[in-house]
Amino acid sequence: MDESADGSSTNKYKFMLFVSGMSVKSGHAIENLRRICDQYLDNNYELEIIDISRDTEQAVIHQIVAIPTLIKTNPAPKRIILGDLSDREKVLKILNIRE
Repeated sequence: MDESADGSSTNKYKFMLFVSGMSVKSGHAIENLRRICDQYLDNNYELEIIDISRDTEQAVIHQIVAIPTLIKTNPAPKRIILGDLSDREKVLKILNIRE
């Protein structure tokens, strides 16, 4: 297991949030995810926001068919959520952050 300099493991939550420009739904998804991460993950996460209007290649690679789309890549299992992430309980359950 990899350890960082502060002794914590690298089992960080890793998210990729696909948005398109600064649409209202995209903005809400970013805000909702940041609130959830700040409240439940205590800085133990990495968030990459990918604007498919600027980076179409990433949309193709990850087979993004709707936006916003959130992909949790770590820890396993991989999870995908579509929408603005406004249903907090549903998001927490799908991401397996808490039951």
